[in-house]
Amino acid sequence: MNKEYNEIRPQVSESETNDMIEKVARFIAERHMASAGILFVESLRPLHGIGSQAMFFILPFAEIIFDSKKYQQFALMLENEENIKKLVARMDELDEELSRDRRKAARLIRERRHAQIKAFINRIIKPKKAE
Repeated sequence: MNKEYNEIRPQVSESETNDMIEKVARFIAERHMASAGILFVESLRPLHGIGSQAMFFILPFAEIIFDSKKYQQFALMLENEENIKKLVARMDELDEELSRDRRKAARLIRERRHAQIKAFINRIIKPKKAE
């Protein structure tokens, strides 16, 4: 009766974990949902083990929508609290980078619009020279 039980669950390497963290963090940050994502992940951090097992519980239904192997790897990734901390940190970094770029683009647009308005007003108000 003491047969060794071999788990069927896939293993997740460190590079695969980092790739998944990067993809999820980028997906959330590019949609301007980083603060909500960080709040959600931080609030569920104490339940990471239960959440991971719940993902395995709904696996048969999730296979209809998601790739089974990637889904299982993501669930395994969520079991480790260090990966959750990395995910939160990466979402925060990406949000900061993207918002910095958005602010820079908005500033350029404002400066361009201001220069156009100033040029228009100067054309209207500019005194005509007497010939």
